[in-house]
Amino acid sequence: MQSIRTASRALILKNGKLLTIQMRDSSGIFYILPGGGQQHGETLKESLIRECKEEIGALVTIKELLYVREYIGRNHEFKKSHRDFHQVESVFRCDLSSSEEIGDGSELDKKQIGVEWLPLGRLKEYRLLPKIIRPFFNHSGFNCPNLYLGDAN
Repeated sequence: MQSIRTASRALILKNGKLLTIQMRDSSGIFYILPGGGQQHGETLKESLIRECKEEIGALVTIKELLYVREYIGRNHEFKKSHRDFHQVESVFRCDLSSSEEIGDGSELDKKQIGVEWLPLGRLKEYRLLPKIIRPFFNHSGFNCPNLYLGDAN
């Protein structure tokens, strides 16, 4: 029996830029929001704090829930490698805590090659995943019209 993975991610905006994890796969460079899988016994917020410490080397302050999306791998572009992968992802607006700055994380994702601030006005130039969230950004921030985005990439 296959299981459904739960995950949490941080949407961090600062000075007109979005904080992302830079990743590399066989098709090139792409960007995702910091965060990842929830471990047994953790709340979504606890897992997000841990994941951000691991990936961006910084403590975050978690604010409101922005959206929830599912990712059922067999329905999307990575279906060959993700055919049995199903994740429910909660994305929270976050800030870097007080004087925290990003740095080297303690435990990078296996495809992670860096951390990068992407300018909001130029997001369409980058391979930001999931693609569904791109239209919700503007020069000053993020506004998602629905809390639940469904099965999307």
